[in-house]
Amino acid sequence: MMDDPALLHAVLDSSRRAFVPMPDTRVIERPGWLQLVTPSLPQGGLNEVCLAVLAPDELDAVVDETIAGYRALGLRFRWTIGPDSAPPGLEAALVTRGLRPETTWAMARPITEPQPEHAPGVTIEPVAEHNVAAYTEVMARGWEMDPAPLLALHRRVLANARERLPMQLARIDGEPAGAAAVSLQPRSAYLMGAVVLPELRGRGLYRALVAARLRLAARHGCTLATSNARASTSHPILEKLGFRDVCRLSVLIDSNPAPASQRSTR
Repeated sequence: MMDDPALLHAVLDSSRRAFVPMPDTRVIERPGWLQLVTPSLPQGGLNEVCLAVLAPDELDAVVDETIAGYRALGLRFRWTIGPDSAPPGLEAALVTRGLRPETTWAMARPITEPQPEHAPGVTIEPVAEHNVAAYTEVMARGWEMDPAPLLALHRRVLANARERLPMQLARIDGEPAGAAAVSLQPRSAYLMGAVVLPELRGRGLYRALVAARLRLAARHGCTLATSNARASTSHPILEKLGFRDVCRLSVLIDSNPAPASQRSTR
């Protein structure tokens, strides 16, 4: 892992600020706390505790209240724990309450060199009104989500943050096959949301989406690329593409977001 406080801050902050709120999104922010609540996206997205710094004596109460709030609304959410989260028992408290942890690595690499050409048959195109539905369908299939709420989110991004958060659609032999986005910030570019349809993986689509976003970031003037990569999926690919680990994150998912009144007490 890299031992650079400025880099650590850039990596953590870039992911936490890479969102476009929906009309019903509540951004709950105070010192040591950043939380998003979006009832219109019940299957995930913009429902997250991004940062939690708690005193030991308030841990249980805050965790219980936060989880109950999401579950009362029937929202699938995640809780991300980074090196600046506290107290040390936070992850154990979440696991005890039924959240499932997944190891993720915050990664970074300089944007200094030309990116390779795409694999044969692979093309990357910017998302606009004419292809946002195709982009959304790929994203929904890849993440096994209802496309309707996602389409509303993606149209909002186009209307309010097209230049800051460009989305890209990958095709293979002309057919929609992958999707990704990038949050362009003053110094860095945060690569996010990449997905490739399961039946088309292993054909260079993910690498092409990474390369296309790095070229876009370079044109924007960014000198650093960051991403949060699952240890079991994208991490080894990004490592081969020059990304290096900055810090470990634990991303905990609530696997049963049913309203509290419908949950079994057994």
